[in-house]
Amino acid sequence: MSLIELLILLVVAAICGGIGQALVGYTAGGCLVSIFVGIVGAYLGVWVARQFGLPIFLPIAVGDTTFPLIWSIIGSAIFSAILGLINRALIGGRRY
Repeated sequence: MSLIELLILLVVAAICGGIGQALVGYTAGGCLVSIFVGIVGAYLGVWVARQFGLPIFLPIAVGDTTFPLIWSIIGSAIFSAILGLINRALIGGRRY
């Protein structure tokens, strides 16, 4: 995998993570957090798809690597919801 392919995958992960966070309505930070949420969301989404025997929708192929676009967004939304629930449980419902 070349540097350009890695950067393309990181940008796609950031976009998917940002969309997943926007769907849930909870964001924990900026671009780096969106990249992390997108990558974790891709793994979580593919795991959920395999558990239910669902196909991979809209995979993006960059070099030898495929990135599951739809499952990454769904997994990012699930991961963001979990992060939001944990944050609410630890901090409480306080808003400043």
